[in-house]
Amino acid sequence: MGTMPTTSTLPRTRPDDAPERLLILPAAQDVAGTPYAHARRLAEQAVADVGGTAVAEGDPSATALLMVRPIPVDTLAAALAAHPHVSWVQLPFAGIEPFVPLVRSRPDIVWTSAKGTYAPPVAEHALLLTLALLRDLPARVRATAWGPSSGRTLNGLNAVVVGGGGIAQEYIRLLKTWDVRVTAVRRRAGDVPGADRTVTTDSLDEVLPGAQVVMIAAAATEETRGMFDADRVALLDEDAVLVNVARGALVDTDAVVQTLAAGRLHGYGTDVTDPEPLPEGHPLWTEERALITPHTADTPQMCIPLLHARVERNLRARAAGTELEGLVDAEGGY
Repeated sequence: MGTMPTTSTLPRTRPDDAPERLLILPAAQDVAGTPYAHARRLAEQAVADVGGTAVAEGDPSATALLMVRPIPVDTLAAALAAHPHVSWVQLPFAGIEPFVPLVRSRPDIVWTSAKGTYAPPVAEHALLLTLALLRDLPARVRATAWGPSSGRTLNGLNAVVVGGGGIAQEYIRLLKTWDVRVTAVRRRAGDVPGADRTVTTDSLDEVLPGAQVVMIAAAATEETRGMFDADRVALLDEDAVLVNVARGALVDTDAVVQTLAAGRLHGYGTDVTDPEPLPEGHPLWTEERALITPHTADTPQMCIPLLHARVERNLRARAAGTELEGLVDAEGGY
């Protein structure tokens, strides 16, 4: 993409070092009676703590914009157009794929996301799915009779973790409670903390055979869409479990359904689907080797305190003129 500026090259300080004037979206009336009303109040206090103030929508003096919950891309674009002095936007999610074109169109703004912020609850959920599949819980929760004894322990297994960010690192830390050999797969070269070895994505096909656990926590980008297609799913061992807490688009759902039905994959646990929501009547719902949760690895009650902590740190960083957390990689799309 040529010489597109990235947020890492932009100034961190407020214009003229004036007190921060924070626009918080959605507006108070739009989140009344929801957990996000509390998130707004926390943000108002956080900006006051650094000597700034929260401003109402339409106030042209706004210097920063915080989304406490997702809003449509068009709504955010319109808000930026109406508040020309905004130099920093804090997004409330880690997966920013719908917002990437807007981010790339506004290189004058410092963009930060929630990447890494929600790692503890999401990694915990990934571990829950992993253990449930290994212990054959999808079949047991559907059972109406005692049934045979079955299940495996994590001890002694080989795991492949796709992704090198906060969720992947926290999941690896949790896995290491057991004697698990972990191979991390990431886009860029460089070791992933806690992994026994790290390889780049071009070696993914080499490390999948022989893994009993495969967990996907990679960012959703143009490069990772369809990463686990029919050919790649076919590389998994019959006794392997596949877990997805990234985005549904990284996995070919039809390929997984066919592989499960043929008995060539031990189990599939996912918090994300493609399409999402997964339609009623989809064959994955009735597959006894599958466990589906409705994108609940990080609920609002879990996320609001974690996002607030990042907002507090970034407001203090802005006041001090130091680097913000969660800077968006405009070229990479995450």
